[in-house]
Amino acid sequence: MPLVKDLLVEELRDLLHAENQLVAALPKMIDAANHPKLKEAFEKHLAQTTTQVERLKETFALLGEEPHPRPCRAMKGLIEEGQEVMEEGKEMEEIGADLALIGAAQKVEHYEISGYGTAKALARQIGAVDVAALLSQTLGEEESADYLLTTIAKPLLQQASLEEMNTQARVAVQGKR
Repeated sequence: MPLVKDLLVEELRDLLHAENQLVAALPKMIDAANHPKLKEAFEKHLAQTTTQVERLKETFALLGEEPHPRPCRAMKGLIEEGQEVMEEGKEMEEIGADLALIGAAQKVEHYEISGYGTAKALARQIGAVDVAALLSQTLGEEESADYLLTTIAKPLLQQASLEEMNTQARVAVQGKR
């Protein structure tokens, strides 16, 4: 089973680097968020992500491996996209900026969900039940974070739609004059 274990270790190294990048990026996302619930969600996720880094280090110890991160280009790209969204958001109305930020954050969550799901499956395959349990805990947190972002986005989308309809109605009324 060395091949499967090697795949697991490489996935964990990728995730470790990804999470470390996210720990650095989340404070910027907190600053960029306008809605209090979105700021709170990012603050909560920063604390969770810090714990997830420690949990990943624990998985390495359980596997008898050193926790050497492997550069995660996917997370680097997602964070770069998020930075672009935050820059563009400075020129947008708050609701639009927050919705764009939520979209960028959910891309990150989906990447993490995929990575942790893969790692968990690999850990189970080699019988590393304790590692799989740790990964499962993190996977659940990532899924919860994604769900929370969707929950925050729903009323913002409704509000944006109402504002857009009101603007269109005003334009239509002015056009009839």
